[in-house]
Amino acid sequence: MYVAVKGGEAAILATHDLVAEARRGDPAVPEISVAQIREQQALACARVMNEGSLYDQELAALALKQSQGDVIEAAFLMRAYRTTLPRFGSSEPLDTAAMAIRRRVSATYKDLPGGQVLGPTYDYTHRLFDFALMDSPAVMAGLDPAISGQEGTGTSVSGDAQVKPEHDGLKAPLDATMPRVPDILGAEGLMEAEEPPEGDPRPFDLTRDPVSFPADRDVRLQSMARGDEGFLLGLGYSVQRGFGGTHPFVGEVRVGEVAVEFVPEELGFPVDLGDVTLTECQMVNQFQGSKEVPPQFTRGYGLVFGHSERKAMSMSLVDRALKARDFGEATNYPAQQDEFVLYHADNVEAAGFVEHLKLPHYVDFQGELELIRRIRREREERIARERDSMPEAAE
Repeated sequence: MYVAVKGGEAAILATHDLVAEARRGDPAVPEISVAQIREQQALACARVMNEGSLYDQELAALALKQSQGDVIEAAFLMRAYRTTLPRFGSSEPLDTAAMAIRRRVSATYKDLPGGQVLGPTYDYTHRLFDFALMDSPAVMAGLDPAISGQEGTGTSVSGDAQVKPEHDGLKAPLDATMPRVPDILGAEGLMEAEEPPEGDPRPFDLTRDPVSFPADRDVRLQSMARGDEGFLLGLGYSVQRGFGGTHPFVGEVRVGEVAVEFVPEELGFPVDLGDVTLTECQMVNQFQGSKEVPPQFTRGYGLVFGHSERKAMSMSLVDRALKARDFGEATNYPAQQDEFVLYHADNVEAAGFVEHLKLPHYVDFQGELELIRRIRREREERIARERDSMPEAAE
């Protein structure tokens, strides 16, 4: 990751002051609080948590405030903080089948067992400005003491997630009659079976070990979960427009809370640490089959922090595209090539590489400048020699 070099101390300190002034904006306007961002900009917080690889709504809101709403800078702040967290173990695998649903939709079954739960979504809204939102009372601008002074953090889990044990009151009661759509198809033998690798090894940790290619699926899913939403959206869009040859069905998108459990060595049984809000998407794709495998449906999978449906859907589209090699399909397009996807999905790395161009390159540029001047000088001298050597035109 490229970072800014240290320059003149006085100039840098002045820059810090200017950033603080720009971040604050007009002093006549009440300052926005971290609690307001957390509660009223939850979708932005979810994106920061995903791309920052850290589940903590408070810190995501703080990062957005500190970065003036720059999501990539906020994700960078989250990752930098994440490296300071102690890692004392790993939680048990999360059971999304037992999710307490707040939203659940499927494009494959109209009469879905357990029903469709529309929940909070912009899918059915008109894209028209609601100017009434501009008339919010001053109490909503940060003057309510009930929503101030609540900028603490949660409890670390595996160094990767922080959870708050209390519930937010928005989720629906757990309904055991809400099976996941791929499980319904799997019961008929129509869905690609997914089994853990032999021995069920611990998943690869790309934050600790270098990635090699071809990458296994656990590496790919980790990389995409913290990858840039816009980049994955573009790749997911590409596979539907002929650069991947797939147009799947949304088997199911579900949003809700899932319990995080941890097994302390001294106890030997799982302890519930609290809930995290997750969005899970499973795409259903057709597969023509082969000599060994009968025709069936295959899946693409996406699982992300918070309410983040577009990210989960994009991730599941690209996940299925990256499985092309597993099914003996051609890998002709970017979304089907794991090296391209994984190396370029990380927006913190990408931003650092692009923005490092702002750093001093005086010596490099002077070298290129002298090279261009010398080439031009030699060119002009060659043209002059060629002109002088030409025979005089006949009179």
